[in-house]
Amino acid sequence: QVQVVESGGGSVQAGGSLSLSCTVSGAPYMRGCIAWFRQALGTEREGVGSIYRDGDSTTYGASVQGRFTISQDTAAERIFLHMNDLKVEDTAMYYCAATPSVDVMDGGSCLIAYVGKYRFWGQGTEVTVSA
Repeated sequence: QVQVVESGGGSVQAGGSLSLSCTVSGAPYMRGCIAWFRQALGTEREGVGSIYRDGDSTTYGASVQGRFTISQDTAAERIFLHMNDLKVEDTAMYYCAATPSVDVMDGGSCLIAYVGKYRFWGQGTEVTVSA
């Protein structure tokens, strides 16, 4: 069993920064890939980025490349999403998800296109960016 809990959402003005945290606990082999997704009202869930916990490799979606960074604190079992230069269109519910690396890994990266293959999800944390 794997538990996923996000925190750190809130409101920020465009151009500002915000960091989200994800605590993942449970069997290590079940959570080799950790990813962040987001879903705005009326849209499909979108991959934001991912990290492969053993190799530390990261992948980002095109809309956040260069603005968002994912890092991990292995000792604390926490994954962070650092968001800079936030835009109004970044407003969404942000979800952290975990899955065994075998489910979504390709070429050394945890693919975020495979939304449905991530097995364990948090409740989400809301991010609102105002103009």
